Amino acid sequence: MREPKGAAEAARSAGDRAAFDAFFSDHYRELARFAYLLTGEHDAADDITAEALAEAWRHWSRVTATDLPLAYVRRIVANLAADRTATLVRERRSWRLWGIGREDRTEPPDAAGVVDLREALLRLPAGKRACVVLRYYYGLSERETASTLGIAVGTVKSQSSRGLEELAALLRGSRSAATVTRGRTRRSAKGATQ
Repeated sequence: MREPKGAAEAARSAGDRAAFDAFFSDHYRELARFAYLLTGEHDAADDITAEALAEAWRHWSRVTATDLPLAYVRRIVANLAADRTATLVRERRSWRLWGIGREDRTEPPDAAGVVDLREALLRLPAGKRACVVLRYYYGLSERETASTLGIAVGTVKSQSSRGLEELAALLRGSRSAATVTRGRTRRSAKGATQ
């Protein structure tokens, strides 16, 4: 005899709920840390993480059907962080057009090196920042990073390399930091021959 459709659906939902609860417990902190590294703001990171996990739950069958569910959800986080950054840029541009100023919030002082790194990291374009964070903070391989972000391995290589170059220039505070524009590093003729 077949179970009523409602009972089978409830049993499946309970199994899905338990699997999602385990995923949430195992990965929430890591996803929140990733969101923070992409945005530089604790509140925004919490919002993005919550939104990403809600999205993952809405499409839980799709998430679990992938080879790497964590990579799938990381990609959601990266996309939400990029969307948030684009929205903030548009808002700030419109504030400037209307002459409305806004003071930036500052967090309590950290060790100088951490602050410098965070500021330099936030100056990188979103794609390069995501590649650098996934490759060097989380230690993902080029293939895992490509899968997480939905880009080619070659793109991960070039974005990571350029991102590290720009990050180093920004951290050195040298004249080369001033030449980092629109996601590209321009080398002077003198620097290129050395």
